[in-house]
Amino acid sequence: MMPAMSLNHVDTGTGTPVLALHGWTPDHRLMLGCLEPVFARRPGYRRLYPDLPGMGKSPAPPSIASSDDVLAAVRDFVSEKIGTAPFLLIGESYGGYLARGLARALGPQVLGLALICPIGVAVEHAERNVPPRQVLRRDPALPENTEFSSIAVVESAETLRRFTEEIEPGLAAADEAATARIRERWLLSDAPEGGAVFSRPALIVTGRQDDVVGYDDQWALLPHYPRATFAVLDVAGHNLQFEQPVLFDALVLEWLERVAVES
Repeated sequence: MMPAMSLNHVDTGTGTPVLALHGWTPDHRLMLGCLEPVFARRPGYRRLYPDLPGMGKSPAPPSIASSDDVLAAVRDFVSEKIGTAPFLLIGESYGGYLARGLARALGPQVLGLALICPIGVAVEHAERNVPPRQVLRRDPALPENTEFSSIAVVESAETLRRFTEEIEPGLAAADEAATARIRERWLLSDAPEGGAVFSRPALIVTGRQDDVVGYDDQWALLPHYPRATFAVLDVAGHNLQFEQPVLFDALVLEWLERVAVES
């Protein structure tokens, strides 16, 4: 039996474990940036922020060749770092897809599930129902950043700062050969919503102007998550956590309260 692969990660705080999974090709800094301001206002949680295989500083050997393999590595990480203790689960974009698969696999161990701009029922880009690309707020004095401009709905000094600190370094660090290999077998073999419904408190937050994953395909997830708050935020794209930070923080804090009341 092959040993479990070690994932680079940040482990901070004490209390109820929270596992946060970033999206496709950034790294743990995305989740650290969007969630630490929330947990600064609500202590009592141990936050675990791993880099997914082939991203950040986590290696992806040839044995990691599909999303099934990535999910297996995350399950090994849970077994190693959390064990059988109940925990909260948060996923962004592709990490939201993996989080749903993990929730199916681990069932009652997951106290609550939060999804940030998650991939919806249509996993492949070409099949997604997304709004047209648009920028609603732009500061003309900003320096040029093509990667940022390709995704931003709010182009301000603050959103650019957060993009360059929280997202861009991960994009630069990703192992292109490994991610290309995984991308060829991107769909999970077991559909995340193919098992029993997830009856714990959930949160699904989407951006009205998100032209990467959209918001309509996530609406179709609701029957599987009967305790989910579903929010579509205007003036927000795929970086909604820092394009609408006040609303984002409020929604996550409210979800944490719902989970705590029932734990």
